[in-house]
Amino acid sequence: MWELELIPVYLLLSMWGGKKRLYSATKFILYTAGGSVFLLLGVLGIGLYGSNEPIFNFETSANQSYPVALEIIFYIGFFVAFAVKSPIIPLHTWLPDTHGEAHYSTCMLLAGILLKMGAYGLVRINMELLPHAHSIFSPWLVIVGTIQIIYAAPTSSGIGSITDTGLNGAILQIISHGFLGAALFFLAGTSYDRIRLVYLDEMGGIAIPMPKIFTMFSIFSMASLALPGMSGFVSELIVFFGIITSQKYLLMPKILITFVMAIGMILTPIYSLSMSRQMFYGYKLFNAPNSYFFDSGPRELFVLISIFLPVIGIGIYPDFVLSLSVDKVEAILSNFIYR
Repeated sequence: MWELELIPVYLLLSMWGGKKRLYSATKFILYTAGGSVFLLLGVLGIGLYGSNEPIFNFETSANQSYPVALEIIFYIGFFVAFAVKSPIIPLHTWLPDTHGEAHYSTCMLLAGILLKMGAYGLVRINMELLPHAHSIFSPWLVIVGTIQIIYAAPTSSGIGSITDTGLNGAILQIISHGFLGAALFFLAGTSYDRIRLVYLDEMGGIAIPMPKIFTMFSIFSMASLALPGMSGFVSELIVFFGIITSQKYLLMPKILITFVMAIGMILTPIYSLSMSRQMFYGYKLFNAPNSYFFDSGPRELFVLISIFLPVIGIGIYPDFVLSLSVDKVEAILSNFIYR
């Protein structure tokens, strides 16, 4: 059932994508299906270990102990599978082509749901089933997550912190990034439907004829760069505190990680504000001859407001989500104490 999500995304991309849709769809299926081979081998290895008959019960596998060397092999296999789906560098090269050629509704599906399956797998499989191997590889997850904050969410840093604060923050980051990514792709797609321009250097002055799109774009851009009161801020803050309070890492690595994450937090507003300035300010489009652009309609505003409400709700009251995950997080982390 897990891999059935590849079929509709492949069809959506190959049938309703851009000019290079077949290339992007082929690259997408090759990467993700290739990662699925590692997932299949890992599941078969765990199911067949220590028994003449295959056991595919999650609770039974969670209580099973493995030799450290075998656990590391399982961990690497699952990690490759989920790193492709998340995606985590350097297995992320299929994503720019897919997002660049897919229709924005397909991008919303990818960013909002499907990419989060990889992070979910890292928590439920790698971390819960294979705690010893996770303890070995967790520093590398923190390093990768710190690098990824420059262009993505630091989810893997929270998973690698092995603290209840960091893991809760990672789960909150998964949910927050799903909402924000879907909203920004929706806004990018609806803007393209109106202006039919792709490159930023061709845009300008969109805020005047389309003030509603400008307002919503600004709100979600601020949320994505972790504006206080939004879900992005509270989730990144919790991940940050999870790393700082982790007993697994010494002071100097924490300082170095904090420094690199700070660089990422500085670059993110630069990316976002530069994009907004290029798209919405100036008079390039506004003064173009015969230019007319209609603003968001009720349907688009309904979609955006429906996404905005949980973003602001999580930012103001994160316990609404954390209360659902805290018990499971404690159960997962207990494996690192008692096993």
